[in-house]
Amino acid sequence: MSLDDRYTATDGRVLISGVQALVRLTLEQRRLDRARGLDTRVFVSGYPGSPLAGVDLEMGRARKYLDEAGVVLKPGLNEELAATAVAGTQLLGQLPGRRHAGVTGFWYGKNPGLDRAADAIRHGNMAGTAALGGAVAWIGDDPGSKSSTLPSASELMCQSLYMPLLAPSSVAEILDFGLHAVAMSRRSGLWVGLKIVADIADASATVDLGTLGEGIPLPDHAERPPTPALVGPAALDAEHDLLTHRLDVARTYAREHRLNRVTFEPRHPSLGIVASGLSYAVVMRALADLGLDEPALEEHGIRLIKVGMPYPYEPEGLTDLKRVLVVEDKVAFLEGQIKQALYGRAGVPDVIGRELLPVRGTLTADDVAKALASLVPVQVKPAPRKRISLPLVAARTPYFCSGCPHNTSTRTDDGTLVGVGIGCHAMIALDGAGRGTQVGITQMGGEGAQWIGLADFTDDRHFVQNLGDGTFHHSGSLAIRAAVAAGVTMTYKLLYNDAVAMTGGQQAEGRLDVAAVTRSLALEGVRRIVVTTPEPSSYRGVQLAEIATVRHRDDLAEAERELSGIDGVTVLIHDDRCAAEERRLRKRGKLPTPVEKVVVNERVCEGCGDCGTASTCLSVLPVETEFGRKTRIHQASCNSDLSCLKGDCPSFLLVEPGVRQARRVPELPVALAEPVRPDEALIRMPGIGGTGVVTVSQILQMAAHL
Repeated sequence: MSLDDRYTATDGRVLISGVQALVRLTLEQRRLDRARGLDTRVFVSGYPGSPLAGVDLEMGRARKYLDEAGVVLKPGLNEELAATAVAGTQLLGQLPGRRHAGVTGFWYGKNPGLDRAADAIRHGNMAGTAALGGAVAWIGDDPGSKSSTLPSASELMCQSLYMPLLAPSSVAEILDFGLHAVAMSRRSGLWVGLKIVADIADASATVDLGTLGEGIPLPDHAERPPTPALVGPAALDAEHDLLTHRLDVARTYAREHRLNRVTFEPRHPSLGIVASGLSYAVVMRALADLGLDEPALEEHGIRLIKVGMPYPYEPEGLTDLKRVLVVEDKVAFLEGQIKQALYGRAGVPDVIGRELLPVRGTLTADDVAKALASLVPVQVKPAPRKRISLPLVAARTPYFCSGCPHNTSTRTDDGTLVGVGIGCHAMIALDGAGRGTQVGITQMGGEGAQWIGLADFTDDRHFVQNLGDGTFHHSGSLAIRAAVAAGVTMTYKLLYNDAVAMTGGQQAEGRLDVAAVTRSLALEGVRRIVVTTPEPSSYRGVQLAEIATVRHRDDLAEAERELSGIDGVTVLIHDDRCAAEERRLRKRGKLPTPVEKVVVNERVCEGCGDCGTASTCLSVLPVETEFGRKTRIHQASCNSDLSCLKGDCPSFLLVEPGVRQARRVPELPVALAEPVRPDEALIRMPGIGGTGVVTVSQILQMAAHL
């Protein structure tokens, strides 16, 4: 047994996560093509965003196997350019120097990234795919807005792009549907989307590899016409072909391979339950909660219909029913397609769904159970009574990690107009104390452009916009250029923490160091630049732009005030590494670990709280002692930022701890009976990334797998 089995094993059962299944899919496609004697390769590009934030990191861990298989990863500068790169792989047949018969392209991104890449995908989809290539979009949906500014569902966008969409309901189906997506793309000449919701991407499951690849048809080797230039009549011809032929090919493929199918058929059906993707898994959970097993489904005449391809919809199992309940998140997308498919037919069933199910958040089994109870004479089981207990810890609003540079850099004077940006620093919207007067939050890359629309209609002179370095490299640099072109007066606070922290701590693609950023901004027409940093000495001998100066991070507030007095666009670059990523690098031996630790002498501490006010650090904890309320440093979460020392308190000490001695675990004084193990166990592991919570969860998963 090896952790690499998830990528190397060809039979048996493996433990694999949703994101790892996507990585395995690229390898599986190459294995399938190689077994069929096809000289192909795989190309992957995209931009990290939850729930697919870790795709590039996981591919990096599996690079040995990807290189051996001929899988190339080129992360995109942003989603739009990544989609254009994937579309480019389908043009290989036009090159005289091509080394392979085809390249399969995979694009990845979260739902807002699909919105941004829509123009590129629309062009690529209209132009078509190669017979031995194929293009598949991995779309990360976050219906509960767990880590997104907006809740999302990708069906409507895929429909507008005329891009078929497959929706896995489990980790195992990511592999199965992923292979079907490639085969469908090759046969139809269309891009195909793969909808991956957060609860599937983040999940892990034991997957049986025995039947993987079965039922995937051989690709059609027939040459397709050259990709049209999409101008004039050629674009009209491509559109006609897409609407009258290629979408029909996708429907035929779905019908032949039973992507939409009846999963339970009673002898006398009256009610059909239709669900797609994760919603199908939610339906099965709801049926179990209601005690509706197969005999009960038979008794009530309930037919279950699983839709693997919600667009374009291919009707299956809708005849001979009185009613159809459509279970889906958000908008009534599948419900509308079913009604359209049945319109004008005689004896069609009543189709219901949205009026019985909530739109808010993620659909739950309880939601579905309540809807079913209104249609089927079953008793909704009341939730079991729980022992009432006082909470052990207070509920807390999400906040910055200990030592997070954003905690310092986003502070500003009261009354300052501030634009919220995309990134960890957006958490100022949850607690705005000391963060200025917040004026809106934009989409990624639009930071500051709202001031262009506001400046001419207000007496307020100056605006501050927070902008992360990941967003700057993604598209935010264009927003600065737009602000300069518009002639507005504002300060961009460029928060340079050297990591795309929200998505796993990657370095931004196309990363420029701070010196290069200053020179680039100077060429854009920025009036003045100030760099603040905890280590100004590190900039000795560094060639910055002539308009740039370097100051200590303690001068950040003063520097911001100075820049606010300058007409035009100015930039304050706060150069301070992400604390969570710094912690990871120390654990891996890539950064030195500070020898000294901050300790509070509680007998000297007066409990005034000034250290907490100065640092607003979560590791500075108030504790109740026999001498009253005191302060203590929570060493396990402390990232050695040392901002708590700004309190200038004599109770704070820097100490050099001795070598920690390993404690011997004593033998238990009593013999314990073997515990009774239930078939299922629910364990919650809350925590902050970088503290080991993911590692502990993975250990528990592997233990359950074994």
